[in-house]
Amino acid sequence: EAKNLLPYLGPNKMRDCFCTINLDQEEVYRTQVVEKSLSPFFSEEFYFEIPRTFQYLSFYVYDKNVLQRDLRIGKVAIKKEDLCNHSGKETWFSLQPVDSNSEVQGKVHLELKLNELITENGTVCQQLVVHIKACHGLPLINGQSCDPYATVSLVGPSRNDQKKTKVKKKTSNPQFNEIFYFEVTRSSSYTKKSQFQVEEEDIEKLEIRIDLWNNGNLVQDVFLGEIKVPVNVLRNDTSYQAWYLLQPRDNGNKSSKTDDLGSLRLNICYTEDYVLPSEYYGPLKTLLLKSPDVQPISASAAYILGEICRDKNDAVLPLVRLLLHHDKLVPFVTAVAELDLKDTQDANTIFRGNSLATRCLDEMMKIVGGHYLKVTLKSTLDEICESSKSCEIDPIKLKEGDNVENNKENLRYYVDKLFSTIVRSSMSCPTVMCDIFYSLRQMATQRFPNDPHVQYSAVSSFVFLRFFAVAVVSPHTFHLRPHHPDAQTIRTLTLISKTIQTLGSWGSLSKSKSSFKETFMCEFFKMFQEEGYIIAVKKFLDEISSTETKESSGTSEPVHLKEGEMNKRAQGRTRIGKKNFKKRWFCLTSRELTYHKQPGKDAIYTIPVKNILAVEKLEESSFNRKNMFQVIHTEKPLYVQANNCVEANEWIDILCRVSRCNQNRLSSFHPSAYLNGNWLCCQETSENTPGCKPCTAGVPADIQIDIDEDREIERIYSLFTLSLLKLQKMEEACGTIAVYQGPQKEPDDYSNFVIEDSVTTFKTIQQIKSILEKLDEPHEKYRKKRSSSAKYGSKENPIGKTSE
Repeated sequence: EAKNLLPYLGPNKMRDCFCTINLDQEEVYRTQVVEKSLSPFFSEEFYFEIPRTFQYLSFYVYDKNVLQRDLRIGKVAIKKEDLCNHSGKETWFSLQPVDSNSEVQGKVHLELKLNELITENGTVCQQLVVHIKACHGLPLINGQSCDPYATVSLVGPSRNDQKKTKVKKKTSNPQFNEIFYFEVTRSSSYTKKSQFQVEEEDIEKLEIRIDLWNNGNLVQDVFLGEIKVPVNVLRNDTSYQAWYLLQPRDNGNKSSKTDDLGSLRLNICYTEDYVLPSEYYGPLKTLLLKSPDVQPISASAAYILGEICRDKNDAVLPLVRLLLHHDKLVPFVTAVAELDLKDTQDANTIFRGNSLATRCLDEMMKIVGGHYLKVTLKSTLDEICESSKSCEIDPIKLKEGDNVENNKENLRYYVDKLFSTIVRSSMSCPTVMCDIFYSLRQMATQRFPNDPHVQYSAVSSFVFLRFFAVAVVSPHTFHLRPHHPDAQTIRTLTLISKTIQTLGSWGSLSKSKSSFKETFMCEFFKMFQEEGYIIAVKKFLDEISSTETKESSGTSEPVHLKEGEMNKRAQGRTRIGKKNFKKRWFCLTSRELTYHKQPGKDAIYTIPVKNILAVEKLEESSFNRKNMFQVIHTEKPLYVQANNCVEANEWIDILCRVSRCNQNRLSSFHPSAYLNGNWLCCQETSENTPGCKPCTAGVPADIQIDIDEDREIERIYSLFTLSLLKLQKMEEACGTIAVYQGPQKEPDDYSNFVIEDSVTTFKTIQQIKSILEKLDEPHEKYRKKRSSSAKYGSKENPIGKTSE
């Protein structure tokens, strides 16, 4: 959220605001617009992997303008090196002003040399040679690659000699390769000497300045950044070569006092893991995968990880992914849920806590239930979000002119529509969810044998309360909608979610009193107090918690994987067909990749997934466009430009995964396009020439869900390492319990841990510590190699990268 934004001058002070998330200056996400507010509440969450190097993660607050360009109110820019300081914390940041002189990214490759020259009259001077070689990673200007050029200046107290490179068209990585010569004048009394020494006082005052500009043609040129190098760093006849990060323009003594632009509240979680080759992770993987079989489960490595992590959620995600990948999740969750049940005294509170079991189940449902939610809820949620029907039934919140009876009917229509699709959706419920629900049902019945309803409430507390109800109230979190809905829609979704949730528990808890605190909700719910609803809920819960094998939903309907708008280059399938770029709406399912003129329209072109031979990045030089990739299939390659690097990475990743088992996959490809009769990369003239570069290594064909297990195990290693102190406390607690022969609850050190069997738990902790020590060694080696391999001034570690 933002607060105290600068108001408009004049009577209407409010603004229509949205936020963008940028890697340097490349926008990767934007929020929805919040209208008429100076303290907009966005409440939107974005998760993404960062596919390239970057300097800053930036957040811009914009004021939406219908007729002109949107106005940038202010920004928060966090250096990559500082991200870990803010990770996991909620922080208010003051907005900083945005001007072109501070919007800088990219680096410059320079070679500098100071030569000694003797003039005709015998005086000695020096010649400065500046070789500007190339730039890399310049920003996009208005979404397009820039037309950069550089000015090269020698600046001193009484001189400013300036020269200029040629303009390079449409590129963010220009190759200049231009050399400039400057005479560094000596004092008149300085004559030839056998040992030429640089006079410190002269040289101290001179500096080389490189300014990068975007050629504006008819409009003003845009400043892209500058670097300054003092001439005194150079030594005679020695070439000095380095990469420099471009810096914002030096604002001299400009007052730092600016208007208070307001603040932005962010919650950033940033992780950076160094994933080693697979062979290093064998012992930790084996220990974690043994967890479901350890007796008692609280002595297993997976359970111990959940116990010692500062935030259980950190542990849950990699654990669930790893166990799910190896078909070990059902027995693990069953065992930890049994531990929960031991502490449950009242059948009505079954699985209502926030334990390791319930969090694992929540995470599992998010991972495997995405398609299930899409086929069940998406069309109705789209209808609710895109219509403006009022469903407010609270008399206090009714707007003027609202009819409460009409609103009630609207709300009932939506509840009935969603409820009926949910209770008829059991065939789409993923098998792994059904297997866990079956286990929960059996355990609940054994724990409370005299309660006939507990077998249903054990399942409904997950599927209704923690799955459907949550997805209805925040569809954007489950990728059912692109953005957080507006305030009126949120209110409608909240009322629907409450009703669906109660219907789920109503049907499973028999005709007990409804749980609504509000009188208007109790009144509304009377509409649903019919036997038919209870029968429908029980039938649905029976179906999703039975062990009968059911046909996989994937066989009858393709799984929807990703969609979005991108640019694609015309295929030129006809002789006179233009080969330009057009915006198209792309859809990927488990069966085909299609593109359409607009969402919902018929497909213009279809590529069956089985025909995809490779998916690879396309070099920017092909069309002078960033973020391009190619889908190589049995016809001509399809060249696509994504809107940003994150989106390009996600499309390449998912297309690679969905086509990973295809026969005839290519082993080599052309990284550039075939244009004007030859491949730009290898200059071969035949369009059918085999590729000149090996394809990116494919993903193993036996992967069950799309995870990289080495990465998940590396995350678990990092979590164990971060929680080493707690692990040692737990180890000491096991020793104390073993010595004193009983689960003593007095000392704080271990009363927070669940230790059922101190001997087995102690053994597991010893194994974990031993594995961590062995893994520490290659990590340390890698860290040393990494810090020493990238020389300061290299392309990977340019000068100016870290603040002094």
